[in-house]
Amino acid sequence: MTMPVVSEQSVRITWHRQITARCAVGAARLLAKLPPRRLRRVLRTASRGSRPATAAQTLDARSSVVSVSAWCAGQGCLERSIATVLLSRLHGVWPDWCTGVRTQPFRAHAWVEAEGKPVGEPGDIALFRPLMSVRHPAREVAR
Repeated sequence: MTMPVVSEQSVRITWHRQITARCAVGAARLLAKLPPRRLRRVLRTASRGSRPATAAQTLDARSSVVSVSAWCAGQGCLERSIATVLLSRLHGVWPDWCTGVRTQPFRAHAWVEAEGKPVGEPGDIALFRPLMSVRHPAREVAR
């Protein structure tokens, strides 16, 4: 994705949380190489059987991911968003995973949402038009 960002601050996390976050980041790096349609299918499958994530749970997962990966803390928005949903899923919850673009200037970005709002993203995220998302199954039915 092409949205420029400044590296985020890492937080201290337990060794157990570091291991699970590193596993999620590793899996995210592999999944990010998939074609978009296949990636969406994999994430939809992963979301089944989960509970909707709260904003606090999602922010906690996102903070863990950026704490263990310099790439995810900076330019790696796709990997960061995938790792965040995977780490959340390991804890039984699923935030909404979104990708989108803005046109002026053109930028692509991937992010996560919980409780209907982007989590850990700058204020200009509202300028992005979502193109692909994997929402919690209960929210997809409601749409």
